Amino acid sequence: MNFFDAIKTCCVKYVDFSGRAARSEFWYFVLFILVAEICLSAVSVRLWLAFVLAMILPRFAVAARRLHDTGRAAWWLLLVLIPVIGWIVLLVWFSQRSEEHDNTFGPPPLPGIAQAASATN
Repeated sequence: MNFFDAIKTCCVKYVDFSGRAARSEFWYFVLFILVAEICLSAVSVRLWLAFVLAMILPRFAVAARRLHDTGRAAWWLLLVLIPVIGWIVLLVWFSQRSEEHDNTFGPPPLPGIAQAASATN
């Protein structure tokens, strides 16, 4: 998934907490959020605040789908309430590879993942 597809997907699925999100989708969206917040904060605090508030649900939704992709429930997002340790654990989980086959949250987010896994076995 490329940068613009990831942004489009995350904005379309802004309240969709079901399913799975690939690593590329998650990290491209995080990059978009970071760059947009830096640019908007330089322009206007009000624009920055409006953007931050508008992106709360999409952030949680893509994070929940990313955890689903690694085989974990979205409830693990509550680890963010534990300073430093919780954040590190979530960062490691967000960076992990996708589960290659269907899991309890659905099929792999990118069609090539399961095919690539079966070709290497």
